[in-house]
Amino acid sequence: EVQLVESGGDLVQPGGSLTLSCAASGFAFSSYAMNWVRQAPGKGLEWVSSINSGGGSTTYAESVKGRFTISRDNAKNTLYLQMNSLKLEDTAVYYCRKGIVRGQGTQVTVSS
Repeated sequence: EVQLVESGGDLVQPGGSLTLSCAASGFAFSSYAMNWVRQAPGKGLEWVSSINSGGGSTTYAESVKGRFTISRDNAKNTLYLQMNSLKLEDTAVYYCRKGIVRGQGTQVTVSS
């Protein structure tokens, strides 16, 4: 059974930084591309970033490009999202996703 467990969400001031983690189990993590998506209050799911299985290729939504960095540690079966220069509009529940499967999410709140 695929399991994805996100952590690292917090309340942070605008301009601050956070690193999210996603612990994966139940599948061959190193063989799959992974994604981060988010859902802001009252809005639909928004794709944030993707990384290929080996970690050498990444893509980002325009809204986060230059501020967020996706990475993975295949030895630890863990996906990361480093978020810098956070903005109010980054407030959302962040999910890691494999295909259509996602975890329970972690709340990121950016507020002064």
